[in-house]
Amino acid sequence: MARGNQRDKAREANLKKQAAMKKATPKSGSELAREKEVAAQKMREKQAAADAKKAAEGAGVKK
Repeated sequence: MARGNQRDKAREANLKKQAAMKKATPKSGSELAREKEVAAQKMREKQAAADAKKAAEGAGVKK
């Protein structure tokens, strides 16, 4: 039983690690999905604005 203590220590460390990971994300899956969707929508709006600006600059350069 030379490895028994090592297994117990590893098990304890893993439980602590899992508990810390659960604390890190207190939001439920639906809240997290909603936040991701809001962030994605903001990025789409920013990209559309950048594309519009680029198109306007491109139209101004071509004569």
